[in-house]
Amino acid sequence: MSDSGTAGGPEVGRDVSVGDVEAEGVAGAGGGRSGRKGAVVRRAVRIGFLFVALGFGAYAVSSQWDAVVAGFAALSWPMLAGSLVAVVAALLGAMLTWRTLLADLGSPLPLRPAAKVFFVGQLGKYIPGAVWPMLAQMEMGRDLGVPRPRSAAAFFLMMPIQLASGLLVALGTLGWDRFGWLLLFVPVLLVLLEPKVINGLIGFGLRKLKREPLERPLTRRGMLTALGWALLGWGCYGVHLFFVAPETGLLFAVGAFALSWCLGILTFVVPAGAGVREAAMVAVLAPVMDAGQAIAVALCSRMVIILGDLLCAGLAGISARRDSV
Repeated sequence: MSDSGTAGGPEVGRDVSVGDVEAEGVAGAGGGRSGRKGAVVRRAVRIGFLFVALGFGAYAVSSQWDAVVAGFAALSWPMLAGSLVAVVAALLGAMLTWRTLLADLGSPLPLRPAAKVFFVGQLGKYIPGAVWPMLAQMEMGRDLGVPRPRSAAAFFLMMPIQLASGLLVALGTLGWDRFGWLLLFVPVLLVLLEPKVINGLIGFGLRKLKREPLERPLTRRGMLTALGWALLGWGCYGVHLFFVAPETGLLFAVGAFALSWCLGILTFVVPAGAGVREAAMVAVLAPVMDAGQAIAVALCSRMVIILGDLLCAGLAGISARRDSV
């Protein structure tokens, strides 16, 4: 399938002539076998990607199992359920941030297909290396008519928006006595949220890669809408942490999670910021609890988020499959 048009048929409004049908028949006779072989290979790669991602996710749980059990033992089932619901809401906010960016760049997707591409692709963050979610989203988006450069651009735009919104949230919620140094990031935040700067960086990167420029640049409206969804996501993540550690207070939990997540995002090699986010969270939680309790809270938070990732990917995949039947 080409990088344009709709999935599963010709473009809407396009007249299909007899010559078109004959040409497709000739091409199919010569290339049908190779096309089927390519489809089988792509399907095998996707299944392999999914199993590898799930394997790393399972390892992330099992490697810290004793500490996780101890931390979960201190929580009630209603607290865990509330934390998981908040995580799912936060992940939906992240998906809507990405979907908004993709639409602003010229590829609006229906909600359910967009959820499948985003959530299944996000499982790649548990594989070492930063490129796996992007590659998965590019491949699945291609089947929906999204050009690969556009998928890549939406993926990379998520990072400055998450960093800028997360640091803004931390700046406004953690207090100035210990976290006033976050003010140093204000000039960086202003740059990260300026569409002209971001469009220039994307254009420079595409030229270096010898790719065609984007057909539609990112607009200020698209940026602000995506930023709104991102801020909503940080609020939900804070609610998740508050359920795990209610003694922190809701406002502090929002800022603590946002700051630790931003530090985790900056580690490209470590899968999903594993270890870095937990260490940052322990340091941020130091004023309100002892180190042992903070470690248990950080690990419990990590496990609930993994469960949320798996739940969202599974539900999105099932929902999209039902739509295609």
